[in-house]
Amino acid sequence: MEIKSVAFPAETPPLSVIAAAKVAGIPPLPIATSASPDSAPSFHFSNGLKLQGTYVLLRYIGRIASIPHFYGQNAYESGQIDEWLEYAPVLSSGSAFETACKYVDSYLEGRTFLVGNFLSIADIAIWSGLAGTGLRWESLRKSKKFQNLVRWFNSVLAEYSDALTEVLATYVGKRGLGKPVPVKSKEHQSVSQPTKSVNGDISKAGSKPTFEVDLPDAEIGKVKLRFAPEPSGYLHIGHSKAGLLNQYFAQRYQGQVIVRFDDTNPAKESNEFVDNILKDIETLGIKHETVTFTSDYFPQLMEMAENLIRQGKAYVDDTPREEMQKERMDGIESKCRNNSVQENLKLWKEMIAGSERGLQCCVRGKLDMQDPNKSLRDPVYYRCNPIPHHRIGSKYKIYPTYDFACPFVDSIEGITHALRSSEYHDRNAQYYRIQEDMGLRKVFLYEFSRLNMVYTLLSKRKLLWFVQNGKVDGWDDPRFPTVQGIVRRGLKIEALIQFILEQGASKNLNLMEWDKLWTINKKIIDPVCPRHTAVIEERRVLLTLTNGPEKPFVRIIPRHKKYEGAGEKATTFTRRIWLDYADAGLIAADEEVTLMDWGNAIIKGIEKDREGKVTQLTGVLHPEGSVKTTKLKLTWLPETNELVNLSLVEFDYLITKKKLEEGEDFLDVLNPCTKKETAALGDSNIRNLKRGEILQLERKGYFRCDMPYVRPSKPVVLFAIPDGRQQTGLK
Repeated sequence: MEIKSVAFPAETPPLSVIAAAKVAGIPPLPIATSASPDSAPSFHFSNGLKLQGTYVLLRYIGRIASIPHFYGQNAYESGQIDEWLEYAPVLSSGSAFETACKYVDSYLEGRTFLVGNFLSIADIAIWSGLAGTGLRWESLRKSKKFQNLVRWFNSVLAEYSDALTEVLATYVGKRGLGKPVPVKSKEHQSVSQPTKSVNGDISKAGSKPTFEVDLPDAEIGKVKLRFAPEPSGYLHIGHSKAGLLNQYFAQRYQGQVIVRFDDTNPAKESNEFVDNILKDIETLGIKHETVTFTSDYFPQLMEMAENLIRQGKAYVDDTPREEMQKERMDGIESKCRNNSVQENLKLWKEMIAGSERGLQCCVRGKLDMQDPNKSLRDPVYYRCNPIPHHRIGSKYKIYPTYDFACPFVDSIEGITHALRSSEYHDRNAQYYRIQEDMGLRKVFLYEFSRLNMVYTLLSKRKLLWFVQNGKVDGWDDPRFPTVQGIVRRGLKIEALIQFILEQGASKNLNLMEWDKLWTINKKIIDPVCPRHTAVIEERRVLLTLTNGPEKPFVRIIPRHKKYEGAGEKATTFTRRIWLDYADAGLIAADEEVTLMDWGNAIIKGIEKDREGKVTQLTGVLHPEGSVKTTKLKLTWLPETNELVNLSLVEFDYLITKKKLEEGEDFLDVLNPCTKKETAALGDSNIRNLKRGEILQLERKGYFRCDMPYVRPSKPVVLFAIPDGRQQTGLK
């Protein structure tokens, strides 16, 4: 079965596929230009079959190429290559480009190729990603910023000069791969429907994951955006997308972002949440011009509401809430809708006073009770609420709704484009109608898809339930999807930014897997985090090496064999060493094993208790033994009083269902076991860990130090960091 032709959109050639085919020596293929600019690149075979998708084609080339190990020497290397193929699109992710370059540069320190000892399709994918950005990469290449990356890039180019130079000359212009994205939208959108969805504009199958889309009628230097969280909880991963997307567009159009607290509901809000949201914004690196509050505009909002009442565009209604909801659903006008202006103003004053009569009322906009869009059926503008406000105290007894305040404050503050998630889509018409009735300047709405995660609740009301009922330790609990929670669990903000920017190309923005985020995180922490050793305390087994050192001695070894910046650690070598019980149970009599960072040993004696469980081992060091021949590579600790008590903490999801259906109660799917603590012993160097430091415990995984060493009796607390591999629940 031979490849008959290759097809791809003329404006977005799959550079990595073309380069891989050239390097692999596949004969030149006829090119069929795809009719649709969004279609995925594809191979068409002589028997009529077809394969499509950039990385599908790359893997196919990897399997048929005559180049040795082009898709890895074994299944593990193929898996590593797949990880790099998943990572490659980050190089095209706008503001994440230099972060990605920094990561790959660090990874390549001391390496010739990305995977193993041979050129692979992983190298071609990353190389093509860099080359495809044109001048952006060339300017970095000429600088001394990423020396390892430049060395590697030049080495690949020199080795396969003929093939790669031809590809560059044919497909990469001065500005980069394909046509440059215009800065200003060519299409003028009407005021009646000036919304544009990130979902619809971000590339579809086969193109690059990026937010390279246009804000309608945006002009360089004149764009003003707002990130407007409600101070009713800490920021979570969903809010992060909104905040980072605002920052992305502000940078792209050389505009500005303001942070505005939407503080119109005193029953839910507090200064604690304000302070922590500001902390989260700083953690995310969101640059903002100023901080404002909707409550700053309460006097103007009250004045506007009264003006609308006087103009007959709003009225005061005392219909009970449930009855009002039913009337809105059925399109039935309220009995109060046609009250006189004088009657409305009289009741408005009762509301302002917070009187018993006023507490029965609300202000509603007089829009259209028969409109098919139910958000236009006379929405509520103002409600009474006698609860003191966290900033203003008891000055007001009435508060505007979000639907009323948002279009007013957006316009007054000079916002040009208001970004909000597509869950508000049905209320866009309401937003514009309210601005029209107010006589205010129009603000463009720009929709983006809400970020939802599997097994995760993002409702602040539901998260508050866990806090109030003691199911978690607070809003920064590592089981929470809050910024503080996931950072405390060991997530690097760079990983979160990359993950969110990558969502531009995802077909399934509504429900994302955590595994992908943790896989990105692993790629960032693994090249630099120090290595340490731990042994599980329960049933640990003593191995006596009969020819071991008479007196303990210490060697200074690197904390990370491939990264000098991790520093050094002291390792003590003794005749008696501790092994994990799980490891001891795998050893057979007379088996040769490798003791990591020491050498080989032959196990001569195995003692067991009545239940057949290993209790003690004896053996001899065998320094001339080959590490390559042993099946078991074991971590160990010396028997000394210098070992550090550890508590290794693992976490699981708070709920047991990937996605709650509409109307389903989260209380019905609570996970009964979400936290597991395991006592362990660690090497003496763990005393020096600082809170927040990330490390790898050899053969146990990655951890973040949540509570550093204080005294021998108080264990160092290490939180397990997921590495992106699917794990079973805790037991």
